[in-house]
Amino acid sequence: MSNQYFDFKQFRIEQDKCSMKVGTDGVLLGSWFALEPGMSVLDIGTGTGLVALMAAQRGAGRVTAVEIDPDAAVQAIQNVKKSPWAGLINVVNADIADYTPQYKFDRIVCNPPYFRDSLRCPDAGRNTARHNDSLNFETLARCSAGMLLPDGLLCLVLPFDSVDVFVKCAAGQGLDLCRRTDVVTAPGKSPKRSLVAFAKRCTPFEGNVLSICDSNGNETPEYVEFVRNFYLKY
Repeated sequence: MSNQYFDFKQFRIEQDKCSMKVGTDGVLLGSWFALEPGMSVLDIGTGTGLVALMAAQRGAGRVTAVEIDPDAAVQAIQNVKKSPWAGLINVVNADIADYTPQYKFDRIVCNPPYFRDSLRCPDAGRNTARHNDSLNFETLARCSAGMLLPDGLLCLVLPFDSVDVFVKCAAGQGLDLCRRTDVVTAPGKSPKRSLVAFAKRCTPFEGNVLSICDSNGNETPEYVEFVRNFYLKY
């Protein structure tokens, strides 16, 4: 049984009402995406509010966190209220396809549903969080393109084998892949996840590989540098 809460250095995530718990994907996304102090951030499918809170800790000027599941939205609101950034983060219970923000964003971040054709589980909330019926790639790309500022970035964590599919969807909305980090558990392993960023304006492409552990099973300095400001053990 998953823990009902997860403590980070500057905030706690309560997660008993959320189908999807704190995981490496969200922490990597929240650490990886480029962010300058004062920028506006939209977190699509915020769940527990993890990535939104990480953005606030990193110096975002204002954060909007949209969540379609009512129970998860309530939990995110509770987590935000107990954090040091209660006045900075606005949690909205809405379908992103129906949401009209009052302003556009410097950064849009999302850890989207990605199981396209896999078997369903009995937990309806977990299905919503993990399957893309409620947020398919085409909808995510279209909504993000309309909500980004001209110099903004859309930043996602995706399964490695889904990146090409999303790249095509993004291109159809005028968004080009400008940065990609493929994540491996250890050197020589095949990537399971990719961190990707898309821009409206053409920029030089940056690509690299992040290995979480070295060949001896120890966490790499690169991975530790990503997460040291958040995990308690560092």
